Amino acid sequence: MATSDAVTDVPRAVAGQLSVVMPCYNGERFIAAAIDSVLAQTHTDIELIVVDDGSTDGSLDVVHRYGDKVRLLTQTNQGPSAARNHGIYSATGEYVAFLDADDWWEPRFAEVMVAALKQADAVLAYCGWQNVYTEGSSPPPFVPPEYENENKRVTLLSNASLWPIHAMLTRRNALLEIGAFDVRLPACEDYDLWLKLTFTRPIVRVPEVFAYYRHHKALADTDKRGRDAEYLFNIKKAFVAAYPEWVSDLSADTLRECIEGRLMRRGFQCYWKHELKSARRIFRTALRERAYRVKDLKYLLPALLPEAAYLALFGRTNKS
Repeated sequence: MATSDAVTDVPRAVAGQLSVVMPCYNGERFIAAAIDSVLAQTHTDIELIVVDDGSTDGSLDVVHRYGDKVRLLTQTNQGPSAARNHGIYSATGEYVAFLDADDWWEPRFAEVMVAALKQADAVLAYCGWQNVYTEGSSPPPFVPPEYENENKRVTLLSNASLWPIHAMLTRRNALLEIGAFDVRLPACEDYDLWLKLTFTRPIVRVPEVFAYYRHHKALADTDKRGRDAEYLFNIKKAFVAAYPEWVSDLSADTLRECIEGRLMRRGFQCYWKHELKSARRIFRTALRERAYRVKDLKYLLPALLPEAAYLALFGRTNKS
């Protein structure tokens, strides 16, 4: 299933039921723990859908051991967005939550989140989470602030990291209305979804830590922050262009700060941290899109140099 609009016929939702969509690609090592955390939920009306995204390890063998406790869908490898969409369009629950194959929840996650969503008549509920490092010490848990206020839209446009995908729960009909995840986006597709889903509809905070993200030590990706900043910039521009009526009362200066200003802020963060490949990419984007102030040009213009020359000029390589 390459695109969300490839599916036109979806099951009728079961009132009160929660569908948990778990994309999996080579998740053999941790998927049992993720599945167990869903099966241990105190909210018992749960449909667990595992979407195997073309795994080549023993993930399927692990899932098969759970029998009919899990609905297993399979597809060729197309990435997490396509896998989540496959699950969304196959789900039968009134509510949908996402849990990756290496993360887990506290047992009361579903019970409390569904209750909060219903009581607030909101489109999305979000909660606190903790990043758990597989190597080294982990940071403390984090409870996000209350975003449902008069500044919510500016906050949404300004900040990409409001909540991780496993620390939220939403209504399936709302996902269907917006077409679920945009599989054309190579990254930041969850942020794109949050904008469309919550910009004009209420959300509710659950100020408890229920979700855990397993943080793996990955190979250094020296341009990831730069790429993500560029994707976020493009997502924001496309969103404002697609929904001008939603931002018509926001001033031009406010929109500029939310979009161009945030791009430049990220670029300078990378620059001063000597994450030079990311800084160079962001600065080049800012130059191309004219998303800068004249006084910034002394930092931006060197980014037009070839990468090797830019890194040599500033004397340090990227550390991200």
